[in-house]
Amino acid sequence: MHDVVDLRSDTLTLPTPEMRDAMARAEVGDDVWEEDPTVKRLEAMAAERLGKDAGLFVTSGTQGNLVSVVAQARGGQEVVLDADSHVFNYEVGGAAVVGHVQTRPIKTARGFLTPEQVREAIRPANIHLAETALVCIENTHNRHGGTCCTPEEIAAVAEVAHGAGARVHLDGARLFNAAVALGRPARDFCRAVDSVTFCLSKGLGAPVGSIVCGSHELVSRARRVRKMLGGGMRQAGVIAAAGIVALERMIDRLADDHANARTLAEGVARLPGLRVDLASVQTNIVIFHVERGAADASARATQELVAGGIARKVKVHAIGPMSIRCVTHKDVDADDIRRALDAMNEITQGWA
Repeated sequence: MHDVVDLRSDTLTLPTPEMRDAMARAEVGDDVWEEDPTVKRLEAMAAERLGKDAGLFVTSGTQGNLVSVVAQARGGQEVVLDADSHVFNYEVGGAAVVGHVQTRPIKTARGFLTPEQVREAIRPANIHLAETALVCIENTHNRHGGTCCTPEEIAAVAEVAHGAGARVHLDGARLFNAAVALGRPARDFCRAVDSVTFCLSKGLGAPVGSIVCGSHELVSRARRVRKMLGGGMRQAGVIAAAGIVALERMIDRLADDHANARTLAEGVARLPGLRVDLASVQTNIVIFHVERGAADASARATQELVAGGIARKVKVHAIGPMSIRCVTHKDVDADDIRRALDAMNEITQGWA
C-alpha cells in the first residue's frame, strides 16, 4: 500500500532499486559516436526480443514514433492511421512540422485499422494526391482503453499496405502488455511490420527511454533523424542500464497490473453513475464514463470525482468532460485498488 494511489498513468512508475544500482554502475561511452556499450547492449537486446535486425535508443515514445515516420515517409507523402491514435492526437503535430507529412485519420471501431479500411485509404496514383507512404498501428491502444490486436490482425493490415508499396509502423508503446495479455511472444506482433517502437518508461518501470527497432537501413536513417531532433545522447548508458533491467525483470509482472485493472473495472461497474465497457479492459488501462443526466451535470460530476479522489489521496485522470482514465502499474498494488474503489464509492454513494 502506498501513501497516494496514483492511477493517472503508468509513466509515473519509479525505478526499482535494481535499476538504480545498475544506473550507478553502468559502463558508458559517447553514444553519438556509437561507443556506449550499455546502450549498444540494450539496443541489441531489444532487437533480438522483437525479431528485428537493429535497435535505436530514443528519449521517448513520441520521439520514437517521429523518427520512424520521418525515416519512412518523405515530405508531401501521407500516413494512414487511426483517428484515436497517439501519433495523431498527442504528438504535437510532429509528423507535419518536422516531416512535412500529411496524416490521414480513419475512424475505427476498436482503435485498429482493418485491411479493408487500409485498402480504401491508400491513394491511387494521381498527380493531385499525396502518395501513401506509411500505415501506423497502435498496440495496445491508449484511447480505446488498452485494447490489443493480434499478430494475425497486424499481418493482415501489413499485407495490404505492402501490396500497395506502403510501409508499416507499429506504435507499441505498451507492446509487452499486449504480449502478456494474449500470451504471445512480442516478436510475433512485429514480424510483419517495418518499424516498431516500445516504451521502457511505462509499465516496464524504467525512468526514461524507448526503443525503435527495424532493419539496419531503417535504424540508420532513424539515427540520423534522432540527431536532427537533438536526441543524440552522450553517456546515455546511465539511463540505458535501467532499460536492460526492465527487459530482463519487468515483463512477466505486467500480468499483475492487468489483474488489478480488471478488479478496478469490475468495481467501478458496480458504482452508480459510472459506466465501463468491461470487454475493453484487456490490459492495464480502465476508461469509464460519468453519467449524471445532462452533459453539464455529468461534467460537474466528473470534476467532483477527480477532486474527491485527490482529497482522499487517490489520483485519476479526466481525459474528457465525462471520461476518466485509470492506469495500473508496478507502484499500485491490490490494496491500492481497494482504496481507490472505496474512495469512488464514498463520492458516488449519493448519486444513485
